[in-house]
Amino acid sequence: MHRPDRSPGQRYRFEQYLGDLRAAGVHCDVSWLLSEDDDRCFYSRGHILRKAGIVVRSYIRRWEELRKIGNYDTVFIFREALMTGSTFVERGIARSRARMILDFDDAIWLPQTSRNNRFFRFLKRPSKLGELAAMSDLVIAGNEYLAAYARRYQQNTVVIPTTIDFSVYHTPVSSYERTPVVIGWTGSITTIPHFRLAESALLRIRERYGSRVRFKVIGDSGYTHPEIGISGISWTAASEVQELQELDIGIMPLPDDAWARGKCACKGLQYMALGIPTVLSALGMNTEVVQHGENGLLATTEDEWYEALCALIESPELRSRLGRAGRATVEQRYSRQAWSSTFVRLVSGE
Repeated sequence: MHRPDRSPGQRYRFEQYLGDLRAAGVHCDVSWLLSEDDDRCFYSRGHILRKAGIVVRSYIRRWEELRKIGNYDTVFIFREALMTGSTFVERGIARSRARMILDFDDAIWLPQTSRNNRFFRFLKRPSKLGELAAMSDLVIAGNEYLAAYARRYQQNTVVIPTTIDFSVYHTPVSSYERTPVVIGWTGSITTIPHFRLAESALLRIRERYGSRVRFKVIGDSGYTHPEIGISGISWTAASEVQELQELDIGIMPLPDDAWARGKCACKGLQYMALGIPTVLSALGMNTEVVQHGENGLLATTEDEWYEALCALIESPELRSRLGRAGRATVEQRYSRQAWSSTFVRLVSGE
């Protein structure tokens, strides 16, 4: 749905594999619905008539594409072909000769609408995921929790985790002795509520360590917390890795709910790929990626978050050990390079 290099899900689920597919002789066309201007409108408040126009144009575009579907052997759909409850595009693909592959990385069968688009929530139909899975030839899920849901409708479901491209994340942090220690988070305006779950622990950290620590939020330039000393900055694809390399500790707090249990640990994997010691909420896939005390730290309560961060702040040696082990974990188990051949084989149908 989003233009290339915009959405983390798309970038880490399939865009980074396009070069591998083309190198294997697979011709790839990418189709998206939202231009940069439409994107800005669609995820801001108001503009109801313009948003309605964007939805109508998306239907027209997909209808035109369906008329050419016979030119393709395989159609890869990330999450859904349209942002509404309709399945007419996927049904059209299923009736064609093309294989249909559905990929998803969130618990999108659960109701989830951004606060800026609540007016349009009546157009959404999260339950359609089961229908899409049933009519697909193959479902690729980001973790076993998601795959278990998909297998209710499609037995031909496999897991490919969200992966990090080590040709992009090639340079880990240069030192574990830097001061002040920078504790950071990356996300978006839709996930900033997750970061807020750590605010009370971060406030305690600020009160204890003062100028010895600094905090950084990437992805929501409107976020501020004067007591902690945070002013968020915008995310850009061009500066993403550079901004992350300034972190000494990366955090990924999550609420303990059904949606969060479907997350694919992407933030944690990004930090770990750069050798940044990481503290994650102890739920869902986070507990598969991190073995507490070996390649990262897990926390649940405010006290556990506070104690984990204190331990990392106090010990450059601990930051170094966990950071290096975390990077090795991602390189071996969650890198694009480790999964490339599997992805190409599944998508190309070899």
